[in-house]
Amino acid sequence: MSQEYLLFNDEFHPVDVPVLTTSNRGFKFGDGLFESMRMINHKLQFADLHADRLAAGMKALKIDGHVLMDDYFLRQKTADLVKKNRWNGNVRFRLSVYRQGAGVYTPESNKSGYVLEGIPLKATDYELNTKGLIIDVFDEMTKSINKLSNFKTSNALLYVMAGLFKTQNRLDEAIILNQSGFLCESISSNIFVVYDKQIYTPALTEGCISGVMRTTVMQICKMNDIALIEAQISPEILKEAEEVFITNATQGIQWIMGYGRKRYFNEFSKFLNEKLNAL
Repeated sequence: MSQEYLLFNDEFHPVDVPVLTTSNRGFKFGDGLFESMRMINHKLQFADLHADRLAAGMKALKIDGHVLMDDYFLRQKTADLVKKNRWNGNVRFRLSVYRQGAGVYTPESNKSGYVLEGIPLKATDYELNTKGLIIDVFDEMTKSINKLSNFKTSNALLYVMAGLFKTQNRLDEAIILNQSGFLCESISSNIFVVYDKQIYTPALTEGCISGVMRTTVMQICKMNDIALIEAQISPEILKEAEEVFITNATQGIQWIMGYGRKRYFNEFSKFLNEKLNAL
């Protein structure tokens, strides 16, 4: 098996060689954020949307360097890593950005650093799951609503705990509620609910991640005259909904089959997935 590499602040390093020290602020304080991205046939998908969210998140965290990490940067660096690793052009990437420098809780510098890593994929498009997912609501902890809620920050303990809940209960995914007890998102995705033939998704003011695929699905709905409403949504709707699906930038659309004894259809999921691949 050939050696694989990651990019650490513009330099290639073997993936099995440590690059971060114990003084790294991302490790010590979760002082950073990340983007999960998908490349299909050598084209980085929705690079402009990822760059916009990354810039907004870096501004919110007061980390310098967001001007340099634009869509050109994302396309260039991911292409460089593909070339270095001789991958086939279908890759899942994670770009982790952290605040460099010393300091305890109070940083002594706001300079940014980054790590770009990738996992090659076989699929050459977004594949809708053949078997629907089984879900339940994770209610041991809730997500706070604040100015950082819409970004993928390095503070991920809520999602870790939801992941443990998922495993312990033999689920495929767990739904996270916000501090007010309304639907927020799932462990790694945004959530959409079809009720009375209309699609609903939690508004950004409900504290969910401002997902790149969430934005894309909303655009697809608009292009196809499908009503989609951003709202405050009670978890009780899961008992009445006709369809539930989740979305993220790397997997696309995944349909939910069951919640307790409730079973769902996947008509909208199939249609939207076809339109997504047509893009």
